[in-house]
Amino acid sequence: MNTTFGENLRTTVFGQSHAEAIGCTIEGLPAGEAIDLAELAAFTARRAPGGRLATQRKEPDIPEVLCGLLDGVTCGAPLTAIIRNTNQRSQDYRAIADLPRPSHADLPAQVRYQGHQDVRGGGAFSGRLTAPITIAGGIALQILARRGIRIAAHLLSVGDAEDRPLNPMGEDEEALKSRLTRELPVLTDEADKAMGETIAAARKAGDSVGAVVECIIEGMPAGLGGPLFEGFDGKLAFGLMGIPGVKGVEFGTGFACARMKGSENNDPWRVSDLPPGAAPVTNRAGGIAGGITTAAPVIFRIAMKPTPSIALAQETISLERGENAELGVRGRHDPCIAVRAVPVAEAVAALAALDLLLDSPAVLPNELPRAWASCALEKNAK
Repeated sequence: MNTTFGENLRTTVFGQSHAEAIGCTIEGLPAGEAIDLAELAAFTARRAPGGRLATQRKEPDIPEVLCGLLDGVTCGAPLTAIIRNTNQRSQDYRAIADLPRPSHADLPAQVRYQGHQDVRGGGAFSGRLTAPITIAGGIALQILARRGIRIAAHLLSVGDAEDRPLNPMGEDEEALKSRLTRELPVLTDEADKAMGETIAAARKAGDSVGAVVECIIEGMPAGLGGPLFEGFDGKLAFGLMGIPGVKGVEFGTGFACARMKGSENNDPWRVSDLPPGAAPVTNRAGGIAGGITTAAPVIFRIAMKPTPSIALAQETISLERGENAELGVRGRHDPCIAVRAVPVAEAVAALAALDLLLDSPAVLPNELPRAWASCALEKNAK
């Protein structure tokens, strides 16, 4: 079971939904980076359970850093952090050991791991494993912000309810701040109301609803990435598909470009004072061309399926009896998993972006200036 993402910056996620703890280890972090743990906790809290429109599993999800920081600053060693699981109700999952949930990993995992997998709360397949992803991504976000790179996501749609799309040439800062003051992470009050009603209706019906999350990465310099399997979009898509429930990824105009002509979809170039001396007039490519960043904002969207664990009766089989059966899932589940996936998309984007920047020392130096060496020796001697 491979749970590591990245090349220069390697993030390994570990744990299960109902184990003692979940966590991550991050290798390759540049030394000398101050990490604000209060800011990190605030970021991970955006993904935490609870609230009117989410699962009622109540856990604070406060990161506990075990190593890798010295006086709040990265020291070059791998950073490991955990979140302790404190509100499990494993008895809710006794039935699914015999009755695999439709559209969940229960049956494929039964075959793959020959019945040894942890079924409680989905085990290693649970969306709870996105909590340590937000720890790693939250750290990367702080490092990127100091270099002028901003990442923000919102719910673009929930069912038929829609928010306005992000501006592909760069989004207004106040609009991005406002999405954090609403019940749902959206850009408009109208979307907040319509999406809230859609999710509440699905919950009341014992059902769930799918959604689309849209994200922007602003400030990435041009020229990072490469063709074929070195593309930034490919590496980013790989990480995004690791988020439980993601069924599709698109960049820029995405699938809509299949219905366009070249004259409609192309991004013309215009001379610019900013590197590399030219800038796209439009951004239908989503900030990436040939796998390489263009300096325009990177825009992507992820499609998230409806939560497969629903109260409505569904057809399944009994593994023990070898016959058709029926299952209505008990327990506490999100009627729309995308609500809490918004910061997870930001976290994965941050990890992919920092991993890419670490591939270019001129953009992100991975060595401290020599003059700092004596300061470090003096500090460690105290």
